[in-house]
Amino acid sequence: MSTVSTASRIGSRVRRETEEAYRAVRAALAGQGRERDLVVQAVKAAGAAVLAWLVAGVWWGGPLALMAPWTAVVLVQSTVYRSVRAGIQQFVLIGGGTLLAALAFAVTGDTVAAMALVLPVTMLLGGHSRFDDQGVYASTTALFVLVYGSFSTADIGYRLLETLIGAVIGIAVNALVLPPVHLRHARDTLYRLPRSTARLLSDIGAEVAEEYDAAQAREWHSRAERLPRLLDEVRGARRWQREGDLLNPVRRMRRQGPRIPSSDWDTVWERLTDHLSTVTRVLADAVGDRVWLRPLPVAVRADLTELLHAMAKVCECDCVSLGGDCPAGELDRDEVLNWAWQAHGRLAEWNADHDDASTAPLGGLVRELDRLLRDLTEARPADHLPVHSLHEAPWRSWLPEAAVPVALPAEP
Repeated sequence: MSTVSTASRIGSRVRRETEEAYRAVRAALAGQGRERDLVVQAVKAAGAAVLAWLVAGVWWGGPLALMAPWTAVVLVQSTVYRSVRAGIQQFVLIGGGTLLAALAFAVTGDTVAAMALVLPVTMLLGGHSRFDDQGVYASTTALFVLVYGSFSTADIGYRLLETLIGAVIGIAVNALVLPPVHLRHARDTLYRLPRSTARLLSDIGAEVAEEYDAAQAREWHSRAERLPRLLDEVRGARRWQREGDLLNPVRRMRRQGPRIPSSDWDTVWERLTDHLSTVTRVLADAVGDRVWLRPLPVAVRADLTELLHAMAKVCECDCVSLGGDCPAGELDRDEVLNWAWQAHGRLAEWNADHDDASTAPLGGLVRELDRLLRDLTEARPADHLPVHSLHEAPWRSWLPEAAVPVALPAEP
């Protein structure tokens, strides 16, 4: 590997990282979003550390005042709940590391011997699953105690008190100054799933009207297989949102926007993405070298195109209901869904009229589209809102004016 090519790759990586940093700064200045949230948390952490130092180091004049800002800066976590949990963990770990280091020195009378004795114990203590990523503080605290020789009862008391001061200040700053709730992140993640599904359905509808090839069909199937990843992100965002509400003293005072659907909505979309993956697999089997399904006739492709476009519009309506930016406009979800059922009915009728050995596999496609449509009918966000939220004035404007469920055809 030449030095020139290595330098070129390093230069390319530096340019990419610089561009990413520039985009992040622009996004933080432009408006609300993940980047601005990170800036707010960073400023809060710095403010908590300065305040803890002023209290412990300047006003009180503590002999080990470093512990207060050190603890405070770490406890400005991504949620108030995590701040409280990390505060308890840190106090236990720092206290344990301090006491164990003092005990080890009392037994050995030598700093090196005390390190050899106490560090394996503190590493095992910090590795306990209950302490998450805070475990290292037991060992680092033990090292501070041994290196600086702070073994007296007064030194131990000062260290624990300053840790407590830093913990209280860090938790208070995170809880009272723009506490993170993660509700916007949950909504942003939620609408990405119907938006991405709408784009996939629309692309398939546009391309299936013509003579599509195996490469296109494989791409459809690959995109359908990636949709469950978005569903995993939705579940993760929902967990963050629930955690953001825990122990948050001002969450009811902040404008939170529309309620997000319950976890039942996730279950419906899990089935929906499975059926869509099967549909794309069937379409892929209709082309290529090993054809398991006869190429679709023109009449079938026309109705299939209309059906896929209608389903895409239903997904766009759901995206808009969840607060996303989709081109659905003022479309009525129920009306578009009825168009989709009509197109599916024509497909089922054509399949019944041409039911022979050469077209038999088409019946599997029709049945899978039926299941997909049923799940899409059930996936209305308003139907999965928490029951109590339907009667609260701040959220009523989010509900559609005519929330009449579409009647499902009988199961074939």
